[in-house]
Amino acid sequence: MKILLVEDDAALGHAMSVSLNRAGYHVNWAHEGHEADVALHEQLFDAVILDLGLPKIDGFEVLRRMRGRMIMSPVIILTARDDLDDRVKGLDLGADDYLTKPFKLPELEARLRAQIRRNNATLASTIEYGPLLLNITDKMLMVNGNQMLLSPREFSVLEMLLSRVGRVVSKEAIVETLCKWDEGVGNNAIEVYIHRIRKKLEPIGINVLTIRGLGYLLQKAQS
Repeated sequence: MKILLVEDDAALGHAMSVSLNRAGYHVNWAHEGHEADVALHEQLFDAVILDLGLPKIDGFEVLRRMRGRMIMSPVIILTARDDLDDRVKGLDLGADDYLTKPFKLPELEARLRAQIRRNNATLASTIEYGPLLLNITDKMLMVNGNQMLLSPREFSVLEMLLSRVGRVVSKEAIVETLCKWDEGVGNNAIEVYIHRIRKKLEPIGINVLTIRGLGYLLQKAQS
């Protein structure tokens, strides 16, 4: 499990990093908000432990930008601010849990395990993005409550795009995914599937962007 720890207090950050590493997590430690924002833009994390009082960019802004890019990894906020308004603001911005300093490391680890379990259970069954609801178990795509028909390969490509919203998905990664359950798939075939998916999603305000030389990016149309 890959965790982003965002904490500017050197002693506390070191203690949490050591404890989480011992618990079997791979920890990336960002010491300030801008560093965390860059890490979230470039990498996927199973969970984020986020302090609020950060230099350069505070924790609220890091969280706002993260959710704005549809990065839905669970977030546990850590803060010395024992203020109801701050807790409400953090939860409204998309935090999943809130832990006030000082705290015990075993409690942090227990809350982290609970959030990861909950997130994995949700991801294992459905993915929601705008008007789309992708049911992975039943292989069904719902749009505003109505079913949209997709071929099995179109479904697999869309599932991959939805599971990495906010990140570019390379053509090679899509080919590798499809080849796991079917015969070889060429680049031209991927372009056909992308074209079909694009035609189905554009009328409901979701675009599949082609990022030249890199791959494809799912994005809501600008209103």
